[in-house]
Amino acid sequence: MSSVIAATRFSVLDRSRVREGHTAPEALRDTVDLAREAERLGYHRFWVAEHHGVPGVAGSAPTVLAAAVAGATRTIRVGTGGVMLPNHRPLVVAEQFGVLASLFPDRIDMGLGRSVGFTDGVRKALGRDKGDAEDFAGQLGELLGWFTGTSPTGVRARPSEGLTVPPFVLAMGEGADIAARAGLPMVIGDLRDRDRLRRGVDRYRERFRPSAWAEEPYVVISGTVAVADTPERARRLLVPEAWSMAYSRTHGTFPPLPPAERVESLPMSAKERGFYEAGLAGQLAGTEEEVERELEAVLKDTGAQEVLVTTSTHDRAALLDSYRRLAALAGLGDGATRR
Repeated sequence: MSSVIAATRFSVLDRSRVREGHTAPEALRDTVDLAREAERLGYHRFWVAEHHGVPGVAGSAPTVLAAAVAGATRTIRVGTGGVMLPNHRPLVVAEQFGVLASLFPDRIDMGLGRSVGFTDGVRKALGRDKGDAEDFAGQLGELLGWFTGTSPTGVRARPSEGLTVPPFVLAMGEGADIAARAGLPMVIGDLRDRDRLRRGVDRYRERFRPSAWAEEPYVVISGTVAVADTPERARRLLVPEAWSMAYSRTHGTFPPLPPAERVESLPMSAKERGFYEAGLAGQLAGTEEEVERELEAVLKDTGAQEVLVTTSTHDRAALLDSYRRLAALAGLGDGATRR
C-alpha cells in the first residue's frame, strides 16, 4: 500500500439519493445502513447533506438525519456536508449542533456551506434570495460566536455554549478564502478538475490564519471514487449519477437515479450526451490498482489529509462492494493513524 494513502483519513458523504423504483423513506434508511457499514469498515466520519425540493434527494434535514445516523452507530464521527448556513438562523444551527454534541460527545462535526436553494421557488419557500450567500463569512462568525459565548445580543445558546463542535467550511467559490481567514478546516471538490482543485488548496494554505479551531490548515478533498473488479463495472457505477446530472442540466430538475442498464439504452440529444459524457470523465473509477494509483497522485498533488467519498449509484450492492474495496486498498481497519 502507498505510504501517502496509508497516512490519509477516508470518510463518506451520502446524499440520500432516491433511486428509481424506490421511495424517499427507503433512501433515508439506506443512508443509515450505509453509515453502519462505513463504521464497520473503518471509515473516519460519515456526513449527510442538505437539499430542498429536489425529487432525487431525500436528505432535506441534515441535523435530523445526523441524529439518526449517530444513534445507529457507536464510534464513527457523524456530521453534515453540509448545513447550508444562509438558509438558517445561526442561533438555531448552533442549538441543533449543541443538542447533537450533547447526545453524542466527541463524535459530531459541523460541515457548513454557503448555497441558498437551487431554484427561485425553493429560495422563495425558504424566505431567502441569492444575495443571502454573500454574507456567509458574517453568518459563520455569528454561528461560532454562539459556541464561544461572544454574541453581542446577551443571549446564551443552550446547550451549545462551551461545547467544541469541529467546524468545516465547504469551499465553493469564495469558500477557500473564508475558511482560511476563519482558520477552519476546508472541504473542497471535485476531483475531476485537478487544476482548479490544486489552486483552491494552494490559496487556502497561503491565506490560512491559525485560530482556536485549527492551528494549521486541514484539507479534505471530496468526490466520487468507484472501485470494482473491472474498469467496466466501475464505470457502470458512475452511469446513473452522470445521467441524472445531464438530465438536470437540460430539463431543470434532478431526477431519481435510474438503473445503469436503462440509461445505456436511452436516446440522448447531443446536448444531453455531452453533459453525460462529461459526468463520466475524470472520476476516480477502476480496479483497486487503478484507483490506488490515481488516489496516490491526487494526494501527492494536493497534500490533502482526508478524502471524503461521495459516490452515488442505483445498485446498492455494487456501491457497498465499492466502499469495501476502497477500505481494503486504503487499509482502513488496521491502523490508528485515522483516529
